[in-house]
Amino acid sequence: MPATTNLLICRADYQDDAHMRALLALLDAYAQDTAGGAEPLSDYARANLPQALRTRPALFSVLAFDQAQAGLPVGLVNCVEGFSTFACKPLVNVHDVVVAASHRGQRVAAQMLALVERIAVERGACKLTLEVLSGNTSATKLYRRLDFDNYQLEPSMGHALFMQKWLAT
Repeated sequence: MPATTNLLICRADYQDDAHMRALLALLDAYAQDTAGGAEPLSDYARANLPQALRTRPALFSVLAFDQAQAGLPVGLVNCVEGFSTFACKPLVNVHDVVVAASHRGQRVAAQMLALVERIAVERGACKLTLEVLSGNTSATKLYRRLDFDNYQLEPSMGHALFMQKWLAT
């Protein structure tokens, strides 16, 4: 399917209530999708995420709005700046990529990731990183088309695995 040309792709303004409503709605839709865990955002996340985003300068988000549909929010990318000790430069981790079901296959994510890359370059980042579930073949195909590859150092050691450990809070 061709790229949607009537999109407004912009950096989210965490102070803008409309942007925050769009971010929460898209993130909640993603959380409820099987690719996002099939559970809605918690009441805690819904209530506290806007303020948490505002207070963390290492975070930024990109939104996509379909101008042909009265500015309907259709895409979101949340990013976290980290640091590469080997390069001694920042890196940007693409943490969430969300495209509304109605707009999948229309290159919305590619357009948002192009802006993410420009912002990362402005921040002096040496690379973008991301994680993707092995069963999400459409996302993997997109990321490979955009020149993402499995992380490895010495090939004989294999590629990196993304792991997690939940902490009691």
